[in-house]
This record gives sequence, C-alpha cells and structure tokens, in this order.
Amino acid sequence: MKIDGGCHCGAIAYEADIDPEMVGICHCSDCQTLSGTAFRVVVFAPQDRFRLTRGTPKLYVKTAESGNKRAQAFCADCGSPIYATSVDDGPKAYGIRVGTARQRDELKPKRQVWHRSAVSWLPEMEGLVTKEKG
Repeated sequence: MKIDGGCHCGAIAYEADIDPEMVGICHCSDCQTLSGTAFRVVVFAPQDRFRLTRGTPKLYVKTAESGNKRAQAFCADCGSPIYATSVDDGPKAYGIRVGTARQRDELKPKRQVWHRSAVSWLPEMEGLVTKEKG
C-alpha cells in the first residue's frame, strides 16, 4: 500500500510503500515519553520503499533497554515525530509514525508489543496479537 504524509507544519514530507498488515502499537515507556501519550502506532517500510520528498528531519539517537540504538527523526520546526530507524550500517527499516500518514484511518493496528508497560487505564484492544515484551 502506498502512503504519504509529513509533519504538522509541512516542512517534512515522505512517501512509502508499506504492508498494512504490519501496523502495530508499542507500549514501551520510551514510546510513551517520545510520543507524549499512552502508546505509539507504527508501520515499517524497508529502506528502498521509503523516501523523504521534502525537508530533512532532526535526529535524536536513543538507547533502548536492550542496548540497541535508534535514530528518532522529527521536524525541528514543529516537533512532529516522523520515523525511527537503526543507526548501524546494515539495511534499514523505517518505523513510520502512523499519525503522520494521510492514510492513517486505513492503518488499523494488528499487533501490540511491550504490553507489560501499557498504562493501566487503557482498555484492552481485542483481536491484536499481543507480546508482553518487544
């Protein structure tokens, strides 16, 4: 499925070809903090299927509980989170922030990870494949 989107102010735009079956929710505490809410909804695109069409995001490299480093890309002007990707030299996948996609209403999550960190007031989401950790 082809998607496109960008940041709130319009400084950054992208296009991607994604598998809508790979939309997921992450409840980890890093995603909660970086998104400013209870969880983050993400869909992955391989490097050869993701393209920035406008602007250059600012990068922040975070270290996960596992020790893995991930570059968090966001708009330096409005702060919208755009994607995350690895910082190593291998093939990259871009974890696109679904809220930035114009097609977000069509991108229904199929799975959730780090469920053990889900906030207690969030109702259970029926029908999702659930993993307590990553």
